[in-house]
Amino acid sequence: MNDSSNASTVKLEPSWLSRLGDQFDMDYMKALKQFLSQEKKAGKEIYPAGSLWFNAFNSAPFDKVKVVILGQDPYHGPGQAHGLCFSVREGVPFPPSLLNIFKEIETDLGISIPHHGCLQQWADQGVLLLNATLTVEKAKAGSHQNHGWEEFTDKAIKQLNDQREGLVFMLWGSYAQKKGQFIDTNKHLVLKAPHPSPLSAHRGFFGCRHFSQANAYLKQQDIEPIQWQLN
Repeated sequence: MNDSSNASTVKLEPSWLSRLGDQFDMDYMKALKQFLSQEKKAGKEIYPAGSLWFNAFNSAPFDKVKVVILGQDPYHGPGQAHGLCFSVREGVPFPPSLLNIFKEIETDLGISIPHHGCLQQWADQGVLLLNATLTVEKAKAGSHQNHGWEEFTDKAIKQLNDQREGLVFMLWGSYAQKKGQFIDTNKHLVLKAPHPSPLSAHRGFFGCRHFSQANAYLKQQDIEPIQWQLN
């Protein structure tokens, strides 16, 4: 997305573009484009790289989504963010929340903690790893909140809620739970727990068993479960 971008120039996976393309002509997205352009002109470093802003969507086409995990902000450290919530590139040390996710998977499924924190393999299986805000300024957590991204990602979640059935939504922490409060629990499995950050993981994220619950729910619908093991 750049100064001249609209639905025809945005590098967004076709099944998502057909459902969200009209958003790029809305006033809020035009204002977001202008904000991002001004930030770049001011010499500010923005994460992730522009080609990865829509990585969550491009990795998990609309009709292939099985599980949705909602995050808040991209990581704001160098080399961390690559467009999938909670994920870091291979070779980057695990942020604390990600390590706690792996610890819960180990307890829940007996899967040992992997050697890297890149969750691309999950995304490729239909796990939509969606941050509410798709960009951030280097070293400034939350710096791009309330500039329009949240409205765009709300629209994406609403499309999934309305047009799909039998999805699993993992809502960790009050922010994700508020963002997903309109999800129809008659159509989808909504799993809630405290956030996996060290501040709250011991209040119920550990022991939530969301990963086994998700797979059991998918199997009930004759849907291939997620292989949470990372290679």
